[in-house]
Amino acid sequence: MVQPLEICVPDIGDFEEVEVVELLVAKGESVDLDDPLVSIESDKATMEIPSSAAGIVAEIRVGVGDRVSEGSVLVVLDQAEPREEQAEAPAPGGDEPAGGSGVTEGVSAESSPAQVQTESLEVSPVEAAVPAVEVSSVEAAVPAVDGTSATRGREMSAAASDPIPDRVGGPHASPLVRRYARELGVPIEVAEGTGPHGRVLVDDLRKQVRERFQAEPGLREPKGPALPAGRSVDAAAFGAVHEEPLTRIQKVAGPALHRSWLNVPHVTQHDEADFTEVERFRLERFEVAKERGIRLSPLVFVMKAVVIALREFPKFRSSLSAEGDTLVVKDYFHLGIAVETEGGLMVPVVRDVERKGLFELAEEIRLLSERARAGKLSPADLTGACFTISSLGGIGGRAFTPIVNTPEVAILGLSRTRVEPRWRGASPVAGPELEDGGEAGRFEPRLVLPISLSYDHRVIDGADAVRFTTRLAHLLADPVHLLL
Repeated sequence: MVQPLEICVPDIGDFEEVEVVELLVAKGESVDLDDPLVSIESDKATMEIPSSAAGIVAEIRVGVGDRVSEGSVLVVLDQAEPREEQAEAPAPGGDEPAGGSGVTEGVSAESSPAQVQTESLEVSPVEAAVPAVEVSSVEAAVPAVDGTSATRGREMSAAASDPIPDRVGGPHASPLVRRYARELGVPIEVAEGTGPHGRVLVDDLRKQVRERFQAEPGLREPKGPALPAGRSVDAAAFGAVHEEPLTRIQKVAGPALHRSWLNVPHVTQHDEADFTEVERFRLERFEVAKERGIRLSPLVFVMKAVVIALREFPKFRSSLSAEGDTLVVKDYFHLGIAVETEGGLMVPVVRDVERKGLFELAEEIRLLSERARAGKLSPADLTGACFTISSLGGIGGRAFTPIVNTPEVAILGLSRTRVEPRWRGASPVAGPELEDGGEAGRFEPRLVLPISLSYDHRVIDGADAVRFTTRLAHLLADPVHLLL
């Protein structure tokens, strides 16, 4: 005898309605604990959802392209019944408790975790997006509460079909739906639930918002002047054209960049750092790092310098509150590092940079970059930064204007180093003082690193930005500064 077990999406952070991009198991396949079941992709991250139990895949509840959230059922496994339960089961023909079969017992207040997770499925915002799966003839029919036979498929669990009224006396709704109501600003108490027993679903909230906008057309009128629409030109009228679809990363990052550019008053401060001594120090240790399988790039030195500057200028590691009247200063030093991939730009986060050495940072950047290009970053790898660095040094360029990665308030751009003459010694306008034996100045070739700091002008003013880049240039002028 087997016991069906529903495997659901675990806690994946604040991400909701993420897309299923690949099915990693097939019906009838045997899976072990922690074997990957499906691959999902959300906000630049692709991750595999492992199985929380071992068994045989009896049913697959999702397909490629479906959207799932925490608690959504992915697959149903057939598990062998535990031996202790088999020993306690009544012999054929023996007495049964006055409630009928063991399935009836599952309706009690002590419902199994699988039943609780099934209840979450009934109110998931992706319920309408997940197509019903035809139940196979090989799936066993389980007895219903009233003794009749019911097929286990897309039906609700007993806990969901007979929910306990909310303690506050309000309508039935899951925590997920209540949070969605708060985000939309919809009073859930006046929402008309269309789910079982009047349960409020996400579609009910959306319907209420649509009806309100239709009833009050003034709500749709913009408060200020709207942005003019972009000009559309039929390029095919001038020659051959072809279309290429945007990658998923571009589809996700594009609106975020546009939102940041429209809402943040950007200013960019350009500066230069004399990188000669740091580069000499790096090359002297390059072979040692290579023997350990580590590529010691200039970026790790910039990261250490940025942390020192962030300690001295806490505004640059802050965020503006939603109300816009306070700053949330982060007392940690997690840096976002922009990584180029085939699908677009991704920004994994290196945590606790101040606690790690140069070799350790170099190795962590290598691993994160490989996972980013393989599409294996998790949501945790992409969140939590207090400051971002975007480096184009391996490509070229003299300067650029990076877009602030909100809710951060500043981002540092690095361009390609170049050799330029720099005046060393006495000022060329010193004049007669050199006749007294003073050493004449001279030009020397120096390795210069261009830096571009974009910042949110609501939080940081120009004077602070110049002080920050000046301090950064001073720290990068001598590697000893990074070690003290």
